[in-house]
Amino acid sequence: MNHSKPNNVSKEVKKAINSSIPKAPKTNKFMFEDEFEVEEKTADSEFEKMMKSTSSEEQQTFTRGQLVEGNVVSITTEKILVDVGHKSEGQINTDEFKSEDGTLEIAVGDSIEAAVVVFNSATGNLILSKDRAESARAWQEISLACEQEQIIEGKVTGTTKGGLNVNIGVNAFLPSSQIDVRPVQDMEQYIGKSLRCRVIKFNRKRGNIVLSSRVVLEGEREQIKDSTLEQLKVGATVRGTVKTLTPYGAFVDLGGIDGLLHVTDLSWGRVKHPQDILTIGQEVNVRVLKFDKETEKVSLGLKQTQEDPWIEVPLKFPIGSRIKGKIVSLTDYGAFVEIEPGVEGLVHVSEMSWTEKVRDPKKLFTAEQEVESVVLDIDTESRRISLGIKQIQPNPWNELSNEFPIGSHVTGKIKKITDFGIFVGVKEGIDGLVHISELSWDQKISNPGDLYQEGQDVTAKVISIDKAAERFSLSIKGMSDDPWVILASKYKVGSLTNVKVTRMTSFGVFVQIEPGLEGMIHVSELSEERISHPEVITKIDETLEAVITNLDLNSKKISLSVTALKHAEERKNIESFNASQGSSSTSLGDSLNPELAEKLGLLNKK
Repeated sequence: MNHSKPNNVSKEVKKAINSSIPKAPKTNKFMFEDEFEVEEKTADSEFEKMMKSTSSEEQQTFTRGQLVEGNVVSITTEKILVDVGHKSEGQINTDEFKSEDGTLEIAVGDSIEAAVVVFNSATGNLILSKDRAESARAWQEISLACEQEQIIEGKVTGTTKGGLNVNIGVNAFLPSSQIDVRPVQDMEQYIGKSLRCRVIKFNRKRGNIVLSSRVVLEGEREQIKDSTLEQLKVGATVRGTVKTLTPYGAFVDLGGIDGLLHVTDLSWGRVKHPQDILTIGQEVNVRVLKFDKETEKVSLGLKQTQEDPWIEVPLKFPIGSRIKGKIVSLTDYGAFVEIEPGVEGLVHVSEMSWTEKVRDPKKLFTAEQEVESVVLDIDTESRRISLGIKQIQPNPWNELSNEFPIGSHVTGKIKKITDFGIFVGVKEGIDGLVHISELSWDQKISNPGDLYQEGQDVTAKVISIDKAAERFSLSIKGMSDDPWVILASKYKVGSLTNVKVTRMTSFGVFVQIEPGLEGMIHVSELSEERISHPEVITKIDETLEAVITNLDLNSKKISLSVTALKHAEERKNIESFNASQGSSSTSLGDSLNPELAEKLGLLNKK
């Protein structure tokens, strides 16, 4: 830029220059054209000399980083010209005056402060920056604030490792330990908020600034803490400002001292996070629940400033009444239903369905779902309400005994096989159990899966219905007569029979009388001689001739004896006994003459 042009010279300089230039004579321009041109060139030559001399004397010298003030003289799309005085104009990039949305925030005639970025004394080229001026001014203020321990205000722009980024004209760092008087867990809550801080450390060369809002808070707290402590009493309602939010509660500034407002004391209802109810900076009225003057610990309650909704619960929701509510939480053991703000009831999994064994409530319900339920029980002391959803529908177990009376036959598919029996589908949602003991009269079944498979159709007899326990018992063996009833007429006490040894124990042998019918011969009835183990005189699969000495239909046990056949006289008595057979429940000893029965050890002892 050429600073010697007359239009860039101040009015005072121009006036001084013009007064020293001789005036041209008044002549006719057309008559003295050549002379006029000579006089005009002479005047111009003198003017240029004066300008050069004046410019040389008045031209300003600028240094990099210097702060200058000036007025905007012109604006283009790329640059803004600023008159900084002393015949100098500086250029600033237009982008420095644009807002975030691109709006230009400057006009011709505006006064601004800028910093020198480039100055060429030979050409007079002067490049300025408004942003650098603001930064330089900010550093000056920061230096002064640090020296004089002044409080400055900054806006939190984001989080960084170990703290917050704060804009105080330039970017500064606020460590997490210096944010508040208490540890801060969630730093995100401060983004966009203004904080009052003090500069505790800075380095201009490195561009490092460290702030502390904690020292400001501590200083302010000390000034008003004493008066606050005098007013704090358990049961008093005080006003405070929410300072910090954590998952377990909120810290409220009561004036120089903080109180903890635990999440359980925020509302009579369920609160997932304090931020659902409170915001930082919010003023609240709270009740002092606990106060330790020595440790200065204060416990606060917000819900205690409101009426307890549980007082009216028994009257508003009597047992047996139907109510509507919203599911607020689902667990493995049930669903919590909010029936009014601050009052929740539990629907246990056992109260969700009459017929289905609910293991995961989330498969039946969703959070926020509206449901209807019946009040089953109320415990105001424990603040618990038991609800039932299945009670909305008729209990199918009440009609089961009418539909399937005891002794009737049902047919269904096997739904499940277990070690203790099989479950048969009787009707939608109701299964009957055939216990392993009800599968067969004579077979010793250890695994029901060996005889049955899922999906197989079976027919069983209804033997019992327990509505309270919701149990439906069936019997497959009950579909046929008890073979022991037949045995009572076929086998009598004193009957001779050939049996096969099937199992051995230390106290005797088990023998097969016929397929499905088993008896037992005690070791003392195998031989008249004393033996230590049955294997001494017999073995598995050996056939023995024995006499039935006892037949008990109730316990389904048959006792036999081999030694009883060793005496001929006994054989005759047995034949006689068979001819005069009495009750099937009497023993052989009762039918023999007393002396022989006593000898054989068969006489029943009174």
